[in-house]
Amino acid sequence: RNMDEVREIAEEIGFPIIVRPSFTLGGTGGGVAFNKEDLETLAKAGLGLSLINQVMLEESVLGWKEFELEVMRDRMDNVVIICSIENFDPMGVHTGDSITVAPAQTLSDREYQRMRDAAIAIMREIGVETGGSNVQFAINPRDGELVVIEMNPRVSRSSALASKATGFPIAKIAAKLAVGYSLDEIPNDITRETMASFEPTIDYCVVKIPRWTFEKFPKAEDILATSMKSVGEVMAIGRTFKEALQKGIRSLEISMFGFPDKVDFDPGNGVSVDSSDYVERLCAQLRRPSSKRLFLLAHAIRLGISLRDIHKATGIDPWFLYNIKQILEMEDDLRNGKYTIDAKALKKAKAYGFSDRRLGELIGLNEKEVRERRNQLEVKPVYKLVDTCAAEFEAYTPYYYSTYEEENEARPSSRRKVVILGGGPNRIGQGIEFDYCCVHASFALREEGWESIMVNSNPETVSTDYDTSDKLYFEPLTLEDVLHIIETEKPNGVIVQFGGQTPLNLALDLAKAGAPIIGTPPEAIDRAEDRKRFQELLRKLDLLQPDNAIAFTGEEALVAAREIGFPVLVRPSYVLGGRAMEIVYSESELLAFMKEAVHVSPGHPILIDKFLEDATEVDVDAISDGKITVIGGIMEHIEEAGIHSGDSACALPPITLEEEVIEEIKRQTKLIAQELGVIGLMNIQYAIKDGKIYVLEVNPRASRTIPFVSKAIGVPLAKLATKVMLGKSLEELVFTEEITPEYISVKEAVFPFNRFPRVDTLLGPEMKSTGEVMGIDSNFGLAFAKAQFGVGFELPREGNVFLSVRDRDKRALVPVARKLIEMGFKILATRGTSKYLEAEGIENKKVNKIREGRPHVVDYIKNGEIQLVINTSMGKKTVSDSYKIRRATLLYNIPYATTISGANALVDGIAAIKEGNWGVRHIQEYHSFQKTRVRVERAEQRTVITG
Repeated sequence: RNMDEVREIAEEIGFPIIVRPSFTLGGTGGGVAFNKEDLETLAKAGLGLSLINQVMLEESVLGWKEFELEVMRDRMDNVVIICSIENFDPMGVHTGDSITVAPAQTLSDREYQRMRDAAIAIMREIGVETGGSNVQFAINPRDGELVVIEMNPRVSRSSALASKATGFPIAKIAAKLAVGYSLDEIPNDITRETMASFEPTIDYCVVKIPRWTFEKFPKAEDILATSMKSVGEVMAIGRTFKEALQKGIRSLEISMFGFPDKVDFDPGNGVSVDSSDYVERLCAQLRRPSSKRLFLLAHAIRLGISLRDIHKATGIDPWFLYNIKQILEMEDDLRNGKYTIDAKALKKAKAYGFSDRRLGELIGLNEKEVRERRNQLEVKPVYKLVDTCAAEFEAYTPYYYSTYEEENEARPSSRRKVVILGGGPNRIGQGIEFDYCCVHASFALREEGWESIMVNSNPETVSTDYDTSDKLYFEPLTLEDVLHIIETEKPNGVIVQFGGQTPLNLALDLAKAGAPIIGTPPEAIDRAEDRKRFQELLRKLDLLQPDNAIAFTGEEALVAAREIGFPVLVRPSYVLGGRAMEIVYSESELLAFMKEAVHVSPGHPILIDKFLEDATEVDVDAISDGKITVIGGIMEHIEEAGIHSGDSACALPPITLEEEVIEEIKRQTKLIAQELGVIGLMNIQYAIKDGKIYVLEVNPRASRTIPFVSKAIGVPLAKLATKVMLGKSLEELVFTEEITPEYISVKEAVFPFNRFPRVDTLLGPEMKSTGEVMGIDSNFGLAFAKAQFGVGFELPREGNVFLSVRDRDKRALVPVARKLIEMGFKILATRGTSKYLEAEGIENKKVNKIREGRPHVVDYIKNGEIQLVINTSMGKKTVSDSYKIRRATLLYNIPYATTISGANALVDGIAAIKEGNWGVRHIQEYHSFQKTRVRVERAEQRTVITG
């Protein structure tokens, strides 16, 4: 509980030591201490992050094999093992960052029974009798020694995976156990014959692969350890590990359809691939777990490095390495023409999990040609049921995976049906918000009497619960896999506008292949995504757009930027989350960007826009039935232009926009929807500068703000949009007028910066947030304060505020500083800011910048003498200078603002808290206020109409 105890225990255990803060998720604040300096750093941070100011110090078991058991126990002492899970990576990598396999593949029966007995004994000793637990073990591969790593007496990340892997709904059954049921009283939903006390049996292999986004954080070190860094995951099911692994790779949506021929490995200057230095450096890289290690393993095997040497370097079990080697050997055989490409060879390759795309690369055909060859030879997948009982009993819940065998267990119905394409793995820019839309689409289809068929590969989602839709296909979201499902089910429609960019990227190819896309036509989607066609559309409608151009090369970009004038906003087309988007102020910065962006979006142009400094950005979500367009919500961004919309806090309804501006935004939104022929949802982003409204982008699909808007106005927009796609009008659905709430809703972003110690917290045009929270109250200040509490910041009511802003922000800072002083805060400021405030008559204390000597601002933060930080920067030098300040605020959990608009919002929030009007209401109460007002207004309208 304190550093003295930490040092004392460390002397007993010896290094290396595993440091784990108590009551944190995902290994937050944990790590491996190899020396006293590491220990001091990790333990101090861990004590601060723990809810009970406690860290656990453990003997290191780095390199041991890691296993997990999902266990359930009831009050009658019935215990069932739901699933065994094996980590591909050995101990030392957080289980959330490791590839995992179910059931465990390399355990002997005796080892499994020992683990089972230990898990049951632990459950009984702890006293878990109303639900599930996750018990983690480590086994020494040299002598079989078994130790218990930890036990989570709750549902966990692994519980969700085990539920999807087995079809056993752990959380649902845990809830029933909590209210008094026993396992032998709860029926199995899938078989309807067995009870929950029957342990699931798996006759297939499940592989989970994490999804990382290190590309969003260039300064972050791509090293995996005990603190989790992945932001999402995929799950793949196959008859073998090889098949499931390859399906998992293509599910990741990282432009890999198997093990790539080229890997991202730089051995250093002058080191050739056939030299011994290259092999040594590759093995050194393999010793450090990273997001690329799976592909580096394959590269090492291709180079002829022995499996024994690879095992020695990585600690990964030889069984897994041998399976990867078998995949690569088949690649060589296909590439070298060993196989005649007949039905037998194709079926074997497909049973190994090879995609059509990868097969084409190996045998010199394109994906379409491989598909046609397979169809001619009748080599097609069949679908098997996930039934919890290895086909011993009939399954009544259709939950399918594909494989290449004889019997097809899929039973297409004759009902009217729609396929919904999900969003794939969570990542920055495309997360759970899109799954919300897919789930609501499924609910709407059920309400209308249609069969809903969900396709997704993400085990973290509600859409992949077996009872969310009428049928679930747990499959990769690739053209090949989706087309097979469509051919099997022959649906009346396919919905592509709810899963984010993933299904949109498939829309045109699916339409060309004859898939019945419903909702906004793929042609209209392309018209909005393609910059040249979009430009023509806005000209036709006489709407403003920032000066812009398209470039395919560095030279074209330079010419365009000179004509438009710096600064310019540059980005690739067809991406979500502002990937590789940047504001550039000079020609050298532009050329550097082009090298990155062309790599990000090959085959698509680079978009160059005039950057509108100090503009206010606005997001609009709307729904259209092709005739009527209704505004769902208009959201005003709190952060100024230049901050990605997914990272900016926003308020609904707008708080500073004038009425005529709002009305013009509505007019333009309806005009664009009509011109595009939108049927369903649409999102438009605007910028307002000097009274002019500029259209930034149009997305004829569900946006990440749909869940927020739906909760803010009390209308399920995704449900309504689905019904519109089925042919209903908005008049039939009784939604023809915009709802403007009389309360304020604020959305705030959640960032993963504490997982990436070297990353700057400064926001920009590339999205970095991984989640969001929402605050609702009668005024903006309270709603914003609630959102900050949701993020994890406790706004201060007193103390010192540190101010350091760029020159152009100094005038706008003055009223902020005055408000803070009025509320009783004291001001600390760096030299330039301090001097400006003094000239305005604002009392403050000058504090040293870091380079000006100690004590400086970071010393004040570490000593607890600063309670709020407002720090804006411009230009690479000042950004670099203030980096340590922003990192210190993050480490010590101090609220901070990096824009003046953000600072104003924080001040409003603090003022609202100090006034003491904090209240709590359930969201239905807010919605009831709204519905009452709407009913009164409609009654008044009817009175006027009837006279």
